[in-house]
Amino acid sequence: MSTVTDPISETAIENERPVKPALLRGWKRKCPNCGTGPMFKGYLKVRDHCPVCKQDLSHQRADDGPAYLTILIVGHILAPLLHVAFVHWRPDPLILFTVFAVGCVGLSLYLLPRLKGCVVAFQWARRMHGF
Repeated sequence: MSTVTDPISETAIENERPVKPALLRGWKRKCPNCGTGPMFKGYLKVRDHCPVCKQDLSHQRADDGPAYLTILIVGHILAPLLHVAFVHWRPDPLILFTVFAVGCVGLSLYLLPRLKGCVVAFQWARRMHGF
């Protein structure tokens, strides 16, 4: 009794790109394929290809997705903290504004390239070739 193998499923298994390792590499701003080459050639500009493994990244576009995710995360972290700080300590409004403005900008600048790396890595893993 012989088993018949489906060539399409074998090809899919060979070309499978696991999502979790790709997302972790994207968070680290590294190439989603090899994990060693830098994904960006600036703060947010995605390279055309990885300098280490030559993976083509030119067609990956994240558009506004990382910015929306950054706003969502920063808002969900800082809004409750702002409420707690205002209710418990009642600081001077200028001090409250200054602390939370610096926190908002700092957290946004930290998260934006990492979330863009995750979005690009997710697209790469799912073979989406951008939106």
